[in-house]
Amino acid sequence: MSEILIDKERARSSFSRAADSYDEAAVLQREVSRRMLERLDLVTLEPGAVLDLGCGTGEQTQQLLQRYSKAAIHSLDFALPMLAHVRNKGRWLRRPRCICGDMEQLPLANNSIDLICSSLAFQWASDPASLYQECLRVLRPGGLLMFTTFGPDTLQELRAAWAAVDNHAHVSPFMDMHDLGDILINSGYAAPVMDVERITLTYGRVDDLMRDLKSIGARNATTQRQRGLTGKSRMQAMRDAYESFRRDGVLPASYEVVYGHAWAPEKKMSIAASVPLEMLNRRKED
Repeated sequence: MSEILIDKERARSSFSRAADSYDEAAVLQREVSRRMLERLDLVTLEPGAVLDLGCGTGEQTQQLLQRYSKAAIHSLDFALPMLAHVRNKGRWLRRPRCICGDMEQLPLANNSIDLICSSLAFQWASDPASLYQECLRVLRPGGLLMFTTFGPDTLQELRAAWAAVDNHAHVSPFMDMHDLGDILINSGYAAPVMDVERITLTYGRVDDLMRDLKSIGARNATTQRQRGLTGKSRMQAMRDAYESFRRDGVLPASYEVVYGHAWAPEKKMSIAASVPLEMLNRRKED
């Protein structure tokens, strides 16, 4: 499993700038969230506290408010401008609690959440093992983690088109479903379940795809990315390379969507036993 190196500050800046344009372009994100939440119909759970982790503008938060009318809904995102939109969700007497924070260092107490729902946010973690351990730390015994993320075949056409032009990383990396399942098991979760589906969007021009990605803030945030502007000649070379994928008059953009859920065991290990020593030390220093 290759190391994932995400420039968290660049990712935060991109999503902050995209807060006002996100909802119009986030067609795939809404559909994946809807399919994930449908899976909760099969789960017997009456949560008192729910966390929408990586909530974006709060479309999923709104669904959770409706689904769990008696639960306290917490919405966390690392981009503050996104949370400005979340605050408008819900009713006057019942709104989500908005939290600006890093999902790899959750500002929440141990054993304080019954259900964590996160859709298409986990791929922005720089340390996936730390992320899943943090989720387990805040889950109460018997609590549920339900999430979606992207697999390695996501945007394979765009990745291949750029690879024909240069050797720089232009598309963020995505972890394999089996590696994610291993992390869940090694982190101490019970009964993890993983599956995958593939969704293809189509575009008339590759520039339309690039505009949608920019509108939702999904810009290249790898530390290996090229610094500076991409020249016009290389952009045109990428467009020409992408044309090899055109079928029936349209260009495909493939997404490998990974669905996962796992339970916090009824008898959780102590925090000292389940969290690496270096993380504990870092928290003490903070």
